[in-house]
Amino acid sequence: MTGENGPRRKTLGVLFIHRWADREYGLLAASAADWFDTKVLSLAPGGREVSSASGFRLTPDRPLDAEANADLHAIAVIGSDRWPESEAPEVGGLLRAVAEKGGVVGGICAGTLPLARAGLFAGRDHTSNGREWIMGRVPGYAGSERYRDVPHAVCDRRIVSAPGSAPGTFACAFLGALYPEREAMLCDMHAMFAKEYGASAS
Repeated sequence: MTGENGPRRKTLGVLFIHRWADREYGLLAASAADWFDTKVLSLAPGGREVSSASGFRLTPDRPLDAEANADLHAIAVIGSDRWPESEAPEVGGLLRAVAEKGGVVGGICAGTLPLARAGLFAGRDHTSNGREWIMGRVPGYAGSERYRDVPHAVCDRRIVSAPGSAPGTFACAFLGALYPEREAMLCDMHAMFAKEYGASAS
């Protein structure tokens, strides 16, 4: 879809709840905004302030209802130790709304649980913090037979998942799904992130 000045700028919503994991969103949000000119917005329940695991406070741009986020091209669910709890917010409607219009939906660490509950892993390869870990929290979820026990992010038809230890490949896979035409930049981004780990292993 294009406007008067060319292709429409894409919008990414980053979803946080209380005790969100500080380490899991930065590479994605900063790379999307700085390198891909993405409009990045923070979302939280009721549009109210949420605190991170380290105590940092975030005032979100928007609440979580699907109507307020109809313009999203993508949504990323950030992990929190509150996601496994029964009181965790129900966000399946929002995630499915983004997916059904061809958007990218991703989850990292415990942020993969809302995707499993929403049925977004059905028929898709995916990963999380371990097969037993996710099965213990969402028993018998649709698509559980396609779980991949890998240490990096997995992308299958615009659904992206990652263990909490993989924010770098989560960012790369997510932006690769959102901007598949930017292959050269994505390769450079992946190589840059990989340098740190290659150097530390030598």
